[in-house]
Amino acid sequence: MENYAVKRGKKLRYGYTTGSCAAAASKASTYMLFTGGKLDTVEIDTPKGWRLKLEVLDITSGEGWVKCGIRKDGGDDPDATHGLIIYSKAEVKEGEGIDVYGGEGVGVVTKPGLPVSPGKSAINPVPMSMILNEVKKVLPEGKGVKITISVPGGERVALKTFNPRLGIVGGISILGTTGIVEPMSEEALKSSLELELSILSAEGYKKVVFAPGNYGKEYALKEGVGERLIISYGNFLGFMLEKAVEYGFTRAVLAGHIGKLVKVAAGIFNTHSHVADARAEIMAAYVAHFGADKETVDKVLDSNTTEEALDIIEKAGINIKDFSQFIADRVYMKCKQYVYDKLNIEVHLISLKRGIIAKAGDKVEW
Repeated sequence: MENYAVKRGKKLRYGYTTGSCAAAASKASTYMLFTGGKLDTVEIDTPKGWRLKLEVLDITSGEGWVKCGIRKDGGDDPDATHGLIIYSKAEVKEGEGIDVYGGEGVGVVTKPGLPVSPGKSAINPVPMSMILNEVKKVLPEGKGVKITISVPGGERVALKTFNPRLGIVGGISILGTTGIVEPMSEEALKSSLELELSILSAEGYKKVVFAPGNYGKEYALKEGVGERLIISYGNFLGFMLEKAVEYGFTRAVLAGHIGKLVKVAAGIFNTHSHVADARAEIMAAYVAHFGADKETVDKVLDSNTTEEALDIIEKAGINIKDFSQFIADRVYMKCKQYVYDKLNIEVHLISLKRGIIAKAGDKVEW
C-alpha cells in the first residue's frame, strides 16, 4: 500500500490486515475454482471504505480445489505477522453456501470471553464477514464452496503475539475491524488489552494487577501473583480502569515504578511521554509542598529521572518514606475518583534503588 499517515512528525505507511488477506485469497481461489481462469491480482472492499488490489501468490490446484495466497503487509506498524502468506483453499462442496474453516497456522480459541467461541478457529467476526462477502461476489448461483484458511509459520509467529495470553493455541488469529493496519495504532493495542480483561472476567476472576511495565510485573510475580492475572497496560491506565469496572472486577492492584505512577498522582491517565511528560514538574510541586527551598525545587525541576529526583529530595533532608507515601496516597485518590469509587484499589509504588517505597488504598488480598 502507498497510503500514509503522519504521526509525531514521521510519515508512516498503512498496511492491510490478515482478515483482508484471507478475504482476498478466498475470493481469488473461489473465482479460479469455478471459472478455470488464473488471477494475478484480486480486488476487495474493506470496512474502512478503501478498495485493495492485491497480488495473488503461489497458485496450486487439483481435482475440485484451488489454493492461493496473499502476503500480509503490516505497513510501518511493528506487526509480528508482516510478511506471512495467508492461504485460502477453495473446494467444491455439495449443496449451496459457504463454509469457512481454519487450517494449519490458524489458532484455535480455548477460553471464553473472546469474540469467537471456544473450540472454533480464531477467525474474528469482521474478517469472517469479509470472507463471506467477497466469496459471494464470485460464487456461481446454486453452488457451494468450502474455504480453509491456513498460515504456514503461523504457530511460530503466534508466540510473539498476545495469543498465548488470550488462550488461542496453534497459530495466529485472523483479525481486523477495518481491513487496514493503521501504523502505530493505539486503538489496536487497547483492544488487545481489553481482551485480556474480557477473558479473566469470563473465567470468573474479580481481581487483577495492573502494571505499567516490567518493574511492576516482576514485583507482582515475586509477591506470588499468577502471571496471567498481571496485565501490563503500558500507558493506558484510565482505559483499563474503565474496562475493569465494565467487566465487573471489584479489586485491582496498581503496581509500578514511581516514574510512571507520579503522573497518575496528578490525574494523568494516559502516561505516554508524548501526551504528558510532567514528572519533574509534579515532583517539584510536591517537594515544595514538603517545604523544600527554591534551590532544591530547581534541582528537582532539572532532574532527568524520578530516581535522581528522589536522591535530591533525600539529600535535602526530606523523609523519603513520607514523600513517597504522599505520592501513593494521591495516586490512590485519583484512581478512586476516576472510577467513581466503583473499584477497590491498592497502590504499590516502586523505586529501582529502594524497592517498594509506599503502599496506599484498599487492602487487596491474594
